[in-house]
Amino acid sequence: MLEQRYRWKNKHLRIHVSVLDGKTSPTILLKNALYLNQTFRQWMRGNIWIYEDRIVYVGDNLPTKVENCEIIDCTNEILVPGYIEPHAHPYQLYNPHTLAAYASQFGTTTIINDNMSLIMNLKKKEAFSLLKDLRSIPTTMYWWCRFDPQTEILNEEDVFSHSNIKSWLEHDAVLQGGELTGWPKLLDGDDMMLHWIQEAKRMNKKIEGHFPGASEKTLAKMMLLGSDSDHEAMTGEEVYNRLMQGYMVSLRYSSIRPDLPDLLDDMKRLGIEAYDRLMFNTDGSTSTFYEQGITDQMIRIAIDKGVPVIDAYNMATVNIARYYNIDHLHGNIATGRVANINFLSSIEDPTPHSVLAKGKWVKRDGQMVEAYHSINWDDYGLKPMELDWNLSIDDLQFSMPFGIKMENSVITKPYSIAIDASYDELSTDHDECFFTLIDRNGKWRINTLLKGFATNLSALASSFSNTSDIILIGKNKRDMLAAFDRMKELGGGIVMVEEEQVVCEIPLKLNGIMSNLPIKELINEEKKLLVELKDRGYSFSDPVYSLLFFSATHLPYIRITQQGMYDVMNKTVLFPSIMR
Repeated sequence: MLEQRYRWKNKHLRIHVSVLDGKTSPTILLKNALYLNQTFRQWMRGNIWIYEDRIVYVGDNLPTKVENCEIIDCTNEILVPGYIEPHAHPYQLYNPHTLAAYASQFGTTTIINDNMSLIMNLKKKEAFSLLKDLRSIPTTMYWWCRFDPQTEILNEEDVFSHSNIKSWLEHDAVLQGGELTGWPKLLDGDDMMLHWIQEAKRMNKKIEGHFPGASEKTLAKMMLLGSDSDHEAMTGEEVYNRLMQGYMVSLRYSSIRPDLPDLLDDMKRLGIEAYDRLMFNTDGSTSTFYEQGITDQMIRIAIDKGVPVIDAYNMATVNIARYYNIDHLHGNIATGRVANINFLSSIEDPTPHSVLAKGKWVKRDGQMVEAYHSINWDDYGLKPMELDWNLSIDDLQFSMPFGIKMENSVITKPYSIAIDASYDELSTDHDECFFTLIDRNGKWRINTLLKGFATNLSALASSFSNTSDIILIGKNKRDMLAAFDRMKELGGGIVMVEEEQVVCEIPLKLNGIMSNLPIKELINEEKKLLVELKDRGYSFSDPVYSLLFFSATHLPYIRITQQGMYDVMNKTVLFPSIMR
């Protein structure tokens, strides 16, 4: 049933109809439920018949045949549709499978995922095989198609080739092109990107922008070129400008940008009271940020800020489904929809005590139900890293005249190096560290200094980065080599070493970029990393994103990339990477 073009074959549709005719029993009957009906924008009472993964009827009637049917009296229950996350980056140490399982416990049963990690690290056949197999889990998984790597890589024309992008866009599970982190190239005349946008629109798929700080004129231009939505509004005025230009506006609450409370306050100040063109997103937050909730947390914030309750739920459900043209399947409790339903204790508490995803219980009376089968990641080429090369002290020579200064977790600026970096160990009297980006295949490297990351960090090695290349940061070269060796031994991960002893480590067994641990366990490992880094002078909020975005050229001002030290504003390689 999950391997063909249509969600339900003809024979399944006939069975669904036979339930209404009394010839087949529903598999679940939810009696006398108070549920959110978005058509009437009301809380209504009704009976909900479910057959396997589909709602086959909602209304006053009861089925005449209920053999082997699970019947639940919902008189004291409040039902809302399963929540939708439209902007997931499912590889922030966790992986798509563990994110789906964890998110389901907070009522998010449909996730629209970034494909960046897949297109950058997997062969197309392996990636599409993974997409196919993920259809068998209770969570519904959709995807984006990236048009650029959001950094400067050496083989961009191969990874983001026309044939590759076309194959992704044509995939049934792909709902949109973007996010358009490479939009300046588009404005500068990149007709290939414009062609991909045109192709996406021809297929009736959306284009998501990435326009932080964009002027009204830029927003208008990008709308003319095909953009449909944007998630980068950071003030109420920016929400207003996007709505004025016809955008669907995705309100963000993430580990890097927890903007939602302020956005809602600003919108109230500006008199924005129409919510149909708004939706929620958590923008690929790190696992610790998700400890208290995911989409449910955003609904709660909106209700607390005075957003009408039904609008608060709609921004997490039907608004998203209508925007992506999937409201015939998702986003509301109505006949014909996929049976994704959250059971609440009260209307004001959006965290469900029970959850149905594709008609399967994934949470029941506050307890997780084991419904997510394990995945053999080797089948998709996601194995522990196997490095057939060694790092030596000769690779850690630092003579560049300028380095990288951190302004916050993700923004970096150039600075002139004034200290002597020729020694094997730097002083802890300042916040400058050795900083190396090295090819995961050992072919090239680039060395500089990093200011502002830590004051007394001896060594950290990470295979988690924007390009899956290896990052080394630290004061002590010997410990940096030891951290690299331990990371290599783990098959990938984040390793902190001090006096040649491992202080903290997070194994990343899936190609060195993702953990295979459940998110609850990953949260504990990530917390320990943050504590150890803060003890050594890391003063920002999110080291995971710091590691991820050192190479990300969609952010200002200077980045360390596969091509070398890169000036984002002038689109120039300042110092090329060095072949080993």
